[in-house]
Amino acid sequence: MTSPGRPTLYKPDYARQAHDHCLLGATNAELAALFEVAPRTIDNWIANNAEFAQAVREGRAVADAHVARCLYERAVGYDRTVERVVWHQGQERVVASTVHYPPSTGACIFWLRNRRPDLWGNRRPANPANEDDRDWVADLEAASERARHASRAADSAA
Repeated sequence: MTSPGRPTLYKPDYARQAHDHCLLGATNAELAALFEVAPRTIDNWIANNAEFAQAVREGRAVADAHVARCLYERAVGYDRTVERVVWHQGQERVVASTVHYPPSTGACIFWLRNRRPDLWGNRRPANPANEDDRDWVADLEAASERARHASRAADSAA
């Protein structure tokens, strides 16, 4: 028995398109705009079409993992090899160098507050008079600065 109502606007190619757009961070509202349907229709397609739902989940999982990796790198600092083309004695030459990006205090705070809210959340102590009233942001900034100095000292020693 078929259900009464309008026939679906869904097309099999939409799963691939949804996956690709979810890789770029598309929300359900943005998918709805892409396919020119109501956001509730996207919800229905996800609920009733296994292929579409899997495509959306997988695209979002890849995008989320990529962003999480980049956030982690910003939180702990990272090195990148950069290549430049220069002219040397009348010839083009590729020069590679390593650029160090120090840890970002903001990324550290974001990561810790979301990964370990029990230790780093925005909660206030139940009894502030009995708790050490330290400024955690200042502590993280000081640690980041110490890490930058240590990194510079290690680079100078090398």
